[in-house]
Amino acid sequence: MHSRFTITITDNEKGVKQYSLNKIVKKIALYVLAALLFFMMAAVATILYLKESVEESEAKKERFQQAYIDLARKNQELKNSIKSTQKELQNRRLELEEVSRSLAEIETLIGIKSAPKQSLQSRIDLTKLTSQNRATILQFVPNGSPVVYKGITSRYGWRIHPTLKKREFHPGSDMKARYATPVHATADGVVEYAGLHKKSGYGKLIIIDHNYGFKTYFGHLSKIKVKAGSFVKKGDVIALSGNSGLSNGPHLHYEVRFVQRPLNPFWFIKWGVDNFNEIFQKEKKVPWQSLIAAIAKIKLLKTDQGQPSLPSEQKSKGK
Repeated sequence: MHSRFTITITDNEKGVKQYSLNKIVKKIALYVLAALLFFMMAAVATILYLKESVEESEAKKERFQQAYIDLARKNQELKNSIKSTQKELQNRRLELEEVSRSLAEIETLIGIKSAPKQSLQSRIDLTKLTSQNRATILQFVPNGSPVVYKGITSRYGWRIHPTLKKREFHPGSDMKARYATPVHATADGVVEYAGLHKKSGYGKLIIIDHNYGFKTYFGHLSKIKVKAGSFVKKGDVIALSGNSGLSNGPHLHYEVRFVQRPLNPFWFIKWGVDNFNEIFQKEKKVPWQSLIAAIAKIKLLKTDQGQPSLPSEQKSKGK
């Protein structure tokens, strides 16, 4: 028989109660075990919750770090873009300043005064020449080489005459050309003179009267192919080069004159579409502003056949 303790409790109202110690110990043990299980489960749940929270925090931390890296990269890209834009704006500003300076030179050249607050575009619109204006100028004003260009043997200006051996002013350019090289008109015009010029050393000479006060002289020719009073177009063959007159060898003496004043033909020989504006800086004896203003006002009228009519000035000269 197992030994056990019995606890007896006497109560006047409820009577006597007896408790076995063995049963109390069992209950206590069960309660303790239940408490331990509860705490263990609570601990496990807490650990799992904390673990999940830590993992979630780590994930958030990684996301924040990646977001920070992305933000820093975008910020750097933005800084680079701002720096590039500022540099581009600076370059554009310098370009606009250069355009404005160049435009001011053109305005001075053609006699236009811009208003203080006038926009750059409106200034450009006032000064630009259309392709038709340029074509008109290059058709009526001498330009290009009258012979296949192979160089200049004697330039415009003061020189020692190769035959007379004395210092004199040379009003044209002596262009290299073999005997009987085709000579072309350098602009539309009317032949003023075509023949042997006995009072000078030009020999066989052609003078063409062009629009706007220009004339061209072609000297030392071997053969003349046009007559005085005939109209010639730019590019027409008017003569063959030679050695007539006071000359020490075959070549073409070429002059460009404006209101009877000789100009340096070299600038006109080298003038064309590709370097259209250069002549305005090279040749200062011509009032280009007046000429450009006149050309800009020209409107070619079409006849009933759809062909452009000649300007009135050209018609009067062709009569």
